[in-house]
Amino acid sequence: MVKAIEWTDGKVRILDQTRLPREIVYIETEDYLDVAEAIRSLRIRGAPAIGIAASMGFALAALAIRADSVQQLSERLEEPARTLVSTRPTAVNIRWAIERMNSLLRKNLDEPVQKVKELLVEEAKAILEEDIETNRAIGVHGAELIRDGDTILTHCNAGALATGGYGTATAPMLVAREQGKEIRVIADETRPVLQGARLTAWELMEAGIPVTLITDNSAGALMRKGEIDLCIVGTDRTVRNGDVANKIGTYTVSVLAREHGIPFYVAAPLSSIDLTIPSGDMIPIEERPPEEVTHISGVSIAPEGVNVLNMAFDVTPARNVTAIITEKGIFHPRDIRKLAEEGLNLDQIRIKMW
Repeated sequence: MVKAIEWTDGKVRILDQTRLPREIVYIETEDYLDVAEAIRSLRIRGAPAIGIAASMGFALAALAIRADSVQQLSERLEEPARTLVSTRPTAVNIRWAIERMNSLLRKNLDEPVQKVKELLVEEAKAILEEDIETNRAIGVHGAELIRDGDTILTHCNAGALATGGYGTATAPMLVAREQGKEIRVIADETRPVLQGARLTAWELMEAGIPVTLITDNSAGALMRKGEIDLCIVGTDRTVRNGDVANKIGTYTVSVLAREHGIPFYVAAPLSSIDLTIPSGDMIPIEERPPEEVTHISGVSIAPEGVNVLNMAFDVTPARNVTAIITEKGIFHPRDIRKLAEEGLNLDQIRIKMW
């Protein structure tokens, strides 16, 4: 399985996803600023993966800081933390990962500085390993939704490249295949930077899963012809009312799926669920450079000087989401709200939909 990120010999090793599928190139660094730039420039992308990267960048920053106490170390880590959090504002996983690292600092203020630095490194490694386990669990639960012979539409890339390994939206596909189900996947290209074409199609081909690449504007026609059985996408942030922020174009797919009576599922690790935000209207939406729209692989495809709006994400309302697949089970979107409003345990609200 391809690894998007790993910690090795005191360095962070990142697969440069901007070079895929033409080249497999890795970046190795001991500088948190390089990690931040890799996140910002999409060399590493996908909500879980950038959360892992942020935690490893934080650990690198800690190793480079000279401090006489853990309190001083914590204070000097505030700037690296701000830098890492600012790289991608929509995905909640970065903030979640940095808060987890800061929590470890707060719990160990009386320990020797070197020991705490080592604990931070181990915590970053643990976040990576836990993510892989989480994705596998999402796959097991999500495979319940897939029947033998199904054709699945996915948008953007929520595979191993977007996570610590195994993927979120692709995990149910991999598990279904392991279970002997014959499935086919349709991956839309995902403009403007073509994560579906460059990454998802490549990953699924490497895994031996039949995949067909389509243009973004082909999905509705295929649904009308009855050639899509279900949709599975990932998420960068799912909020209290069940609204979902994901790659731009996800909302369009959800509207088409609802119009044609096709189930629309969201694979959401709990780390991507933000109970502090009541609705998707309050999710910050990242806007990216216009060159991503006006150029492909450095070649201009638009008139010079044209105005560009390049939103990286959109919000899919909970009413368009059939169910949310987490590592703890499958939930109705309304049950995400219950977590905050009623304080219920996940095991209490898990639903058996099939």
